Amino acid sequence: MPGQKDHANLFDDARSRLEEVFEAIHVHGDARERLKQPNLAMQVSVPVRMDDGSLRVFPGWRVQYNNTLGPAKGGIRFHPDVSQEEVTTLSFWMAVKCAVVDLPYGGGKGGVKVDPKRLSKLELERLSRGYVRAIADIMGPDRDIPAPDVNTNPMVMGWMADEFDHLARGKVPAAITGKPPALGGSLGRVAATGRGALHVLDLWASREGRKPEETTLAIQGFGNAAYHFARLAHERGYRIVAVSDSQGAIYSRDGLAPDPIMEQKTQHQRLHEMVYCDDSVCIAENVEKLERDELLSLEVDILVLAALENQVHEHNVDQVQAGAVLEIANGPVTSYADEQLEARRVPVLPDVLANTGGVIVSYYEWVQNRSGERWAEEEVNARLAERLEYQSRLVLERAEREEISYRKAAYRQGIERIADAIQLRGNCQDSE
Repeated sequence: MPGQKDHANLFDDARSRLEEVFEAIHVHGDARERLKQPNLAMQVSVPVRMDDGSLRVFPGWRVQYNNTLGPAKGGIRFHPDVSQEEVTTLSFWMAVKCAVVDLPYGGGKGGVKVDPKRLSKLELERLSRGYVRAIADIMGPDRDIPAPDVNTNPMVMGWMADEFDHLARGKVPAAITGKPPALGGSLGRVAATGRGALHVLDLWASREGRKPEETTLAIQGFGNAAYHFARLAHERGYRIVAVSDSQGAIYSRDGLAPDPIMEQKTQHQRLHEMVYCDDSVCIAENVEKLERDELLSLEVDILVLAALENQVHEHNVDQVQAGAVLEIANGPVTSYADEQLEARRVPVLPDVLANTGGVIVSYYEWVQNRSGERWAEEEVNARLAERLEYQSRLVLERAEREEISYRKAAYRQGIERIADAIQLRGNCQDSE
């Protein structure tokens, strides 16, 4: 069905972008083969004792994709549509994005097929701890470092970190990132993905001669990354005219302020001590209500995709009227749609660059945990800005120099770094 994720083709679609990169940067035969498959893919069963005494068993996965540059790094998502195909694809993108911004990591991703919003808080904690017990043998600060993703947050990562400590019979804070600051989490981590995406947008806009106050945004999604991006973009002067979530979209030509929308969404959550927010952006007043997917066809300067994979695809790419696309979600544009946008000269600031703020600050959390230091939030944010602006400039300049899309430039930058490391380790022969 159009608009839904097609997991059967997700990984093949993601890998299809590799061949152009291999040819462009002359990747050797052995390195090509190693980059086409994950190092490890584990499927587990997570039994959970429910509050009513019954037992339910949830399928889960953890995938490690190419550890040449360092231990696997990537989030854990709880979602009813999780599959091994999706987790493998996400781990591949993580390997690329870590290399794009020059982090000493490979790609990792995990997930449990569950609707966490149907679980009580205690059931969610049992699920989180059970998942860690299931994958603990392949985890660790030097092997695989999980982090938050869709429907996981600092609370969930705190439970997971505590469970790993129990299994390790000691304190291992660097084994998991995205933890609450009281448990060794880094200040600035919660807003890092949105803040990083804004850095990328700001750099591109500046090079294009665009002023924030003259630039309109439509944002698909209003989760953690999207909200913090929207909040910070609004403060910078960008005019946000539309936002959406899973239940619908709202529009205002005069612009929307993110904070009041989030305040209304979370009021019910706080009152009832819920882990997740059930309310929608559609409860906002004095705005025009739209169908969820109508947001994708609005005439705006920047379409910000911050929901899930495969949101712009062959059935709706022709409806996209934005002047440019910013990807905060992982893989929101299929390879076919990407080609169509490129042919129309619609620039796409790709996920493997634009949403790296989260993993960059996760890296800083890992560094702090290993050194026993605690950095001020201002220092974390400054380090994020410095790294991301430098690596983004390399991508944008490469795209201009080689006359290619930003996505191709980012992939070439990342894959080049991984392939060089593979070849320098030896046992890699040219296919010719």
